[in-house]
Parts: sequence; structure tokens; C-alpha cells
Amino acid sequence: MPETIILNQSEIKQLVEMKDVLQDVETAYVEHSRKNIQMPAKEYLYFNEFKGDLRIMPCYLEEMRKAGVKMVNVHPENPQKHDLPTVMAVIELVDPETGFPLAIMDGTWITNMRTGAAGGVAAKHLARDNSEIVGIVGAGKQAYTQLMALNEVMDIKEAQVYCRTCSSRENFARNMTEKYDIPVKAVDSIQNAVKNKDVVVTVTPVDDPIIKSEWISPGTHINAMGADAPGKQELESSILVKSRVFIDCWDQASHSGEINVPLSQGVLKKEDLKGKLGDVINGKIPGRMSDEDITIFDSTGLAVQDITTAWTIYNKAIAVKKGHKINLLE
Repeated sequence: MPETIILNQSEIKQLVEMKDVLQDVETAYVEHSRKNIQMPAKEYLYFNEFKGDLRIMPCYLEEMRKAGVKMVNVHPENPQKHDLPTVMAVIELVDPETGFPLAIMDGTWITNMRTGAAGGVAAKHLARDNSEIVGIVGAGKQAYTQLMALNEVMDIKEAQVYCRTCSSRENFARNMTEKYDIPVKAVDSIQNAVKNKDVVVTVTPVDDPIIKSEWISPGTHINAMGADAPGKQELESSILVKSRVFIDCWDQASHSGEINVPLSQGVLKKEDLKGKLGDVINGKIPGRMSDEDITIFDSTGLAVQDITTAWTIYNKAIAVKKGHKINLLE
């Protein structure tokens, strides 16, 4: 009888690094572009009375024969009210041949890492080649993995960060300066964080736009990572209208990504979008056309990113005999 491997977060962290996750996420976008996967749009359960939700994200990579599902919550009040992370996740990997559960693992760290990697892959393919100045709006866990991934694909000379809480942005700046030996500076306004930057990252939960069009310089690349539900929007719609906008998946982005509000208002149309990031990676469509272009990547997070990453972790766990094995059918 086969057994199921249980992997907790501390074990997973020993098995992969950001460079591994970047490779897996790029593979995920390529397979999505090639239509080699089954991946229904994520389904939501809304816990309105608790201001949270649960998302169910299945995926099957048909040629690679890798399948699994992630369940992930988003509860913004968790840190203050319950001393829990805003985002927590569990991933189950399934043998496509039998349906047997091969692994059950923490998906919280994987979610943070693969979302950071998504930003890194986007910057690799859409930012100007000489990009070296980064601006980040938001200083939560996602901000850390975003800079971690950008540091793998860029030669960063300087980064600036803003969030509403002074201590959070100061801690972020100090921690990341020490970790990567990059001058990371906490600034006192969003405008200062995004003005005259080569790459801008937004990782906030806001419903109303906080990035103004006049603050964004020609040639900037923006990773819009925060919008993950209907009604959320970080960038003024006019920024999207004048930029080359790329998405990860139409079904999800149109429902809950950065483009969802401008689309619903008629400010933006589907034909205004340039296409999917995976199609840029595959060479199906051009990405940046000139050094003056403003490019935007609207990331909603795809199950295929989680499953490719989780399978790498699973294979490494098998190789080095990590994890706790159980028989769920006993």
C-alpha cells in the first residue's frame, strides 16, 4: 500500500530556494501558455462575517503528469485578532493514475514564494535590461519574497519601501539591507516609493487606487500583485490605459485582478490587453517594445504555480527522505 508524505513548513524550507521556485513558476507559465494543463478558475467561499475567504485551486499538468489542489484562505484581520497569518494554505498532490494522495504539505510558504517568483519572472521578461532601482508599496510577507525574487533576476542598486506603519517599513528596510547587502530605504510616502523607479511592486489589500498616474515614469515596469478579489484596485485606471498590460490568466484577472475594476467600468477592454506573460516567455507575443514603454504585470496567482513548485518539493523530499509518512486508508 502506498503512503502519503506529510511535509511541514520547516521541512519545505530546507528543500528549495527562491532560484528553484523561479524555475518552477516560469515552467508553470510556459505550460499554461501551451495549453498543456487543466486549471479551472479558482473558486471562492466567502466568510463575510469574518471578513475572509477560502479559495480552492486545482490543476493537472497533462504532459508532465502532475496533479494537485491548493486550499488557501485570506483573512486580513488574522494578525491583529488571532495572531495568525493573513494567508494560510494546504496543498495536496495526487497521483493522476490512481488518484492516491501522494503528499499533503504546508502551502503557506509556497504561496508566498511562488507569488514572489511570479514578480521575478515578470520583471525578467518585461522590465528594461538595465533596471536597477526598485520601489515597493507594502511591507508584509509578500514584500519580502518580491524583493527576494527580484534580487535573483536584477542587479539591484537601491530599493525604497513604503507602508502605512512606520515600524513595518523601517524593519523591512533594515532586514533586507542586512540580508542582501542592498541599500533599502524606508520612505514616508507612496509617491516617494514609486517615483523614478525602474521596477515598482504593489503588494497591498486596498480597494481604492493608491498609485497615481503622474508618479509613474516612462520605462517603468510595474508588478501589480495586491488585487486578488472583485473590487480591489491599486493603480489608477489611467496608468493601465497608457501601458502595455500583461496578465497571468484572463478568467481570474478579469474577475479579481488589477484589471477587474477598469474592465467593469468600461475604461479598459479585453482587446487593450497585450496578452499573457506565458505567451511572452514562449515568444508568441512581444513584451516590452521600447525603453519608454510602461509595462504592467497583473498577477492573480495560478494553481499551476503552486503545483509545479509543490512537485519539486515532493521529489526532493523523496530523494532525501524528508517528511512523515502515513497511511490514510488504514
